[in-house]
Amino acid sequence: MRRNGALPIRGARVAHLIETDGPGGAERMLAQLAGELQAGGCPGVAFLPAGQEGWLSRELAAAGIAVEYFQLDRPLSARLAASLAAGFRRHRIDLAHSHEFTMAFYGAWAARRARVPHVITMHGSRYYAGRLRRKLALRAAAGLSGGIVAVSQALAGQLSRDLWIRSTRITTIPNGVRFDPLAESTIRSELALSPEDHLVVTVGNLYPVKGHRVLLDAAALLSSQHPNLHVAIAGRGELAAALAEQARELGFAGRLHLLGLRSDVANVLAAADVFVLPSLSEGLPLALLEAMCAARPIVASAVGEVPVALAAGAAGLLVEPGNATALAAALHRVLANRFEAQLLGKSAQARAAAEYGIARMVTRYAALYERLLCRRRDPL
Repeated sequence: MRRNGALPIRGARVAHLIETDGPGGAERMLAQLAGELQAGGCPGVAFLPAGQEGWLSRELAAAGIAVEYFQLDRPLSARLAASLAAGFRRHRIDLAHSHEFTMAFYGAWAARRARVPHVITMHGSRYYAGRLRRKLALRAAAGLSGGIVAVSQALAGQLSRDLWIRSTRITTIPNGVRFDPLAESTIRSELALSPEDHLVVTVGNLYPVKGHRVLLDAAALLSSQHPNLHVAIAGRGELAAALAEQARELGFAGRLHLLGLRSDVANVLAAADVFVLPSLSEGLPLALLEAMCAARPIVASAVGEVPVALAAGAAGLLVEPGNATALAAALHRVLANRFEAQLLGKSAQARAAAEYGIARMVTRYAALYERLLCRRRDPL
């Protein structure tokens, strides 16, 4: 971005497309990117599915971004592609940017019909890879698109192998965050914790891939060494009841706190003695970057771009995904050594400031947009 906050593509109208309207990582990243583009002079229109909970719609509306809704009622819908293309024309869209598999396919199809450039961002989920027809569909979408973005180098390599496309066609643009850390938190009083209690925090929806079961197993292993250890999980999802039952079976029920969906992530992070990311698979999660900005000591699974973000362990401890024993040992190391914990937190914060600020991410996307828009104006 330029010094005055304007972008080099100022005035370009961008369509933002995604298949969900909830508070996931891809949705949060879209909201931040669209908001920054809007503030930089690139008005946006979001195309979202109708009839969902409306979390992303509200975030976008608060940033002044128009929202249109679509219906997807069958696996293959030429009507949806035509409707999106008509929306692009109606809003005089200059470039369309789709996130994740479904809208990568339909966005590319609609953009070709509307004759505008198209960009795909993949965030880490590889559910497309389980079926050949999905891989072929995503490969076709990539062929119709001028830019394919992965949020991590690891994901870029997977996409290249999954879709049989050259790695040089895929651009890696790490996620970035705008985050204002809090000096104090209300969470510990909310949970009635004493000054002697240790609080381990994680942020992520309650799905198996997030590794919350592994975290509870690790916490139970620490019970004798850290009887005052508590675990708080900010997020919601299908595993809430199962996690509560697991905690009861482990004798940990009174020390597991399921916080549900929280809009005050900074408040949650400020309460943490340690931030833990026990995921079994990731791209580059925003929660990790926010914990880094908040200078929290971090213990994380070595998945996706996480080892790169944490400088191979210099800015946070890395453990094998799914290994509760290794996770417990790393948590004990941080909890038992306050000086090392402070150093890890400061290192994480410095790295986040240098590499993962929102302006850096937006500048990279704007440069990609500019190349595609210039190519459109001057095909020679």
